[in-house]
Amino acid sequence: MRRSARTGFAKRVTKRRLKTAVAGRMLGAAAAIVVATAAFAQTTAPARNQAGANARASEGNLNIPRDLQIFGKVDPDVRKATAIVNDSVITATDVDQRAALIVAANNIKLSDEDRNRLRLQVLRQLIDELLQIQQAKTAEVVITKDEIDQSFARVAGNFKQKPADFSKFLREKGSSDRSIRRQIEGELAWQRYLRRRIEPFVNVGDEEVKSIIDRLQAARGTEEYHLFEIYLSATPDRLDQVFANTRQLIDEIRKGQAPFAYFARNFSEASTRGVGGDLEWVRLAQLPDSIAQAAREMQVGQVVGPVQVPGGFSILYLKDKRQVLTADPRDARLSLKQVTVTFASNVTSAQAQARTAEFAKTIQTIRGCGSVDTIAAQIGAEVVENDTVRIRDLPPQLQAIVLKLQVGEATPPFGSQTEGVRTLVICGRDDPRTDQLPGTEQIQSQLEQQRVNLRAQQALRDLQRDAVIEYR
Repeated sequence: MRRSARTGFAKRVTKRRLKTAVAGRMLGAAAAIVVATAAFAQTTAPARNQAGANARASEGNLNIPRDLQIFGKVDPDVRKATAIVNDSVITATDVDQRAALIVAANNIKLSDEDRNRLRLQVLRQLIDELLQIQQAKTAEVVITKDEIDQSFARVAGNFKQKPADFSKFLREKGSSDRSIRRQIEGELAWQRYLRRRIEPFVNVGDEEVKSIIDRLQAARGTEEYHLFEIYLSATPDRLDQVFANTRQLIDEIRKGQAPFAYFARNFSEASTRGVGGDLEWVRLAQLPDSIAQAAREMQVGQVVGPVQVPGGFSILYLKDKRQVLTADPRDARLSLKQVTVTFASNVTSAQAQARTAEFAKTIQTIRGCGSVDTIAAQIGAEVVENDTVRIRDLPPQLQAIVLKLQVGEATPPFGSQTEGVRTLVICGRDDPRTDQLPGTEQIQSQLEQQRVNLRAQQALRDLQRDAVIEYR
């Protein structure tokens, strides 16, 4: 499995991928490894209509007849929450605790229907996770308790908690440290298996690297879009119904109760559902005309749709934009001090407004970062420092403000009554240089990693095909 469900703290990333993250920003779409999406890939296929659907059903020598009769029925209300995978048991408790972990990490509220859907998705993930652990053992991969403890402590740190406190937090949310430790074991085991059994057999030639460099040069200045997509198929007789369903889904997304990736994993019919609908960095020329037109008019952070595409509708989310090999002011790295005042749980709106007004007046007296701690102490505010923030990584509405600030200046107050009001004080800024072409080693490393990912996906499909799975 290329990526696990995003829980905000667990990502399937090898050491090599970490080393090539910077190179990946420049290689993106220009590497010409075109991102596959349902709407995109199927645009190049035969007509996306009912006849095309029937034709696709017959692909792979299945020879499924068009006029068929179903013998028996499947009851959609029967939810099988447990399974035995090659003699290893996944219990309902395993499913419930992992689902609770995802809900807690993403801070989302689910309806009963969505919760059932999530549990089924989690069961599939647990099956894949178990298959990966079993396969890693065949290569004598051993993940020690110390390694799991270290990773667990890092996860707890991401939640700003000590490991013991984090265990208590998980229990309160209906999960357990056992569940997350199992996920950590699965990810570490699979990474190590790939490094032993797949990476050594992946090679990239010099001519391939030179070709990538030439294409990067040719693409310099071309605008790229980091898009996410949810695709819903619709036959001609269901267009109106699917259109209405898509509009309803957009309304749910815009409420902000869950990240876009959550909806993509649970509702999208595209092949990218497994990575939260992430199309990665693409150029408009790589996209179907309707999606390209919508993307061209979108603002960063915007969700649009329904966008009609061959065979159905798409919902798009634009995470970011950039130009290939061109310096972007938003890539400047900031040294910041964040000043925050919080409110008691029983505070009234009038009291919160008065406190915010006092905070706004106080931060106007800030004269550089050297004065921040003293001023914060006067009003009982918390100060947090960070020296590695890119302007690009801030919320879009803050990016426009920060780009105009000089070192020593502060943003206007922002926040909410529930999460507190805060300001960012600029302590330093490292402006980006004109992007240079990545080195040969960087390009080679990323291409190798992409091929490792493809082979890893194939290896998991083989495990799924050969597994003996009994649902209970």
